[in-house]
Amino acid sequence: MFGLGWQELLLILIVLLILFGGKRLPELARGLGSGIKEFKKALREDETTSQNEKPKEIEQKTEKKD
Repeated sequence: MFGLGWQELLLILIVLLILFGGKRLPELARGLGSGIKEFKKALREDETTSQNEKPKEIEQKTEKKD
C-alpha cells in the first residue's frame, strides 16, 4: 500500500486524531468514501459512453466516404 509500513500508518492516524478529534474523524472517512464512490461511478459511466460512441464515429466516417 504505497510503500507505507504499519508505523507510518499509525503515525498518520494519530496526527489525524489530534487534528480533527474522535468525533469528526468518522465524518471525514464517510465523506472520503462517498467521494471515491462517486468518482468510480463517473468513470464507469464515461467508459460506457465512450464505448457506445465509437461505433457511431466509425459509421459516420464510412458514410462520409461513400
